[in-house]
Amino acid sequence: MHIDLIEGRSPEQLKGMVKDVTEAIVKNTGAPAEHVHVVLNEMAKEHYAVGGILKSDEN
Repeated sequence: MHIDLIEGRSPEQLKGMVKDVTEAIVKNTGAPAEHVHVVLNEMAKEHYAVGGILKSDEN
């Protein structure tokens, strides 16, 4: 599973998210946890836009 998110979360937050996502996949698919791969892609606010507006330009 690939997760794209804007940078800025603490290592503890990322660890918690990976743990929760893994548990949800295991619970809902029956896949063993050791077969669940999570890849986090953190993007700078200057590299992500919605509706033509960079996240770095939002207030």
